[in-house]
Amino acid sequence: MKNDFLMAITQLCAEKNLSKEVVIGALEEAMASAYKRNFGSNHDVVVRMDANSGQATVYTRRTVVQQVEDPATQISVEDARRLLGRQPVLGEVVEEDRTPREFGRIAAQTAKQVIMQRLREAEREVVYDEYTDREGEIVTGTVQRIEPNRIIIALPRAEAVLPSTEQVPGEHYRLGQRIKVYLVEVNRTPKGPQLIASRTHRNLLRRLFELEVPEINHGIVEIKGIAREPGSRSKVAVAARQPGVDPVGACVGLRGIRIQNIVNELNGEKIDVIEWHPDPAMFVAKALSPAQVVRVVTNEEEKTATCVVPDRQLSLAIGKEGQNARLAAKLTGWRIDIKSVSAFREEEADRLAREEEERAVAAASAPVAEPVIVEDLLPPVAPPPVETPIEAPVFVEPEIEAPVAAVEAPAVAPPVEEIEETITMEDLFPTKPGERGKIRFAEEILGAEAGRKKGRDRGRDDEEPARPAKKGPRRQRVYFEEDDEEAEYEDILRRIR
Repeated sequence: MKNDFLMAITQLCAEKNLSKEVVIGALEEAMASAYKRNFGSNHDVVVRMDANSGQATVYTRRTVVQQVEDPATQISVEDARRLLGRQPVLGEVVEEDRTPREFGRIAAQTAKQVIMQRLREAEREVVYDEYTDREGEIVTGTVQRIEPNRIIIALPRAEAVLPSTEQVPGEHYRLGQRIKVYLVEVNRTPKGPQLIASRTHRNLLRRLFELEVPEINHGIVEIKGIAREPGSRSKVAVAARQPGVDPVGACVGLRGIRIQNIVNELNGEKIDVIEWHPDPAMFVAKALSPAQVVRVVTNEEEKTATCVVPDRQLSLAIGKEGQNARLAAKLTGWRIDIKSVSAFREEEADRLAREEEERAVAAASAPVAEPVIVEDLLPPVAPPPVETPIEAPVFVEPEIEAPVAAVEAPAVAPPVEEIEETITMEDLFPTKPGERGKIRFAEEILGAEAGRKKGRDRGRDDEEPARPAKKGPRRQRVYFEEDDEEAEYEDILRRIR
């Protein structure tokens, strides 16, 4: 009996991962419930079991009183003296052995149910205590069941729930897939501990860096801040606690192997590792990487920063749908306004012009200070005596008459006589066609050309017959003035023919 009991207790502790004290306590509670079920439920029953032998003893506890009202829970002084063998004290609790020889079938069944229930409660309590200490850490599990609004992940001796709000957009899960999740919280429920997991929490990225980067795990490199948009992009600010350590290089690793492992775990999410700087302006400028910042203007009271970037990098600094600027603002905690160099110069010029105009308006509207007259306390000084100037004699030179030169009158040119030159028709139309250098009409030239052509045709009479001449009168255009005489007109026609 002893060996069998000990073997059963040991096996049960190994299966349920419970301690021997917890199992024995569950057995004691089960036997107490079985006793109450058989011998009365109003008794105060205590069961003590020997772990080595497995022997159980049932005790009923009653309080010593002067006058007994409830025999199940109270005992008189005389009965307590006989039971204890000494004089009891009023209010003392007396235990009496009431171990039955055997339990009935119903009592045994009740004991079995109670034992199983107590063991389940004990197991849930152990699981709750275990995962409560791991709250805020990464746990690795297997996808056990996929439901419309949640995913059940099987963990060692527990199950975690991954709600739809904690799932990364674009990630696809399959049954049996091993994933790492961030344990957000552990709740105690009647059905056992409820574990809420997350894949979108920013501390998931922090724990992954602690797993992959030994410098962060040992405290040489510190993570100052994390800004994350799950499934798309993240920014991590790191700083070195020891001089001579490159925090960014330590996180990236040799040939980027460390950061690549984290990216693979997050299914290709882009991660920007930025060196933290105590100066807010420098930190904001680095947070906008990969864009290059030319100038940063900060306002400590409003906690705003105006970043000036080159014109060609304005879209890079803002990012797709403003993602880069939004993550930089989350990382630094400052409100960031991004402007190009050209726009910033225009605004500065407008601001200077407005300030100049305001100063001019203020100067024009300012009241003019009246001159303050200070009374002269010195005695008046007498004016100096006025001296009458003596006029000096004025010497006037006598005028000398210049000799008059004889001026000859200009010779008058004789009047030019108008010579009337009469141009005759003989001058315009020479009678000899062979004369050169004088005006000839186009009709005359055409006539001469026709005569030469006619002579050439006569020379070919011996070889070939001449071409027949075109019939019909030849029209010649003649220009003349209306006041020409009829004889001259006839003479012109004769020459042309």
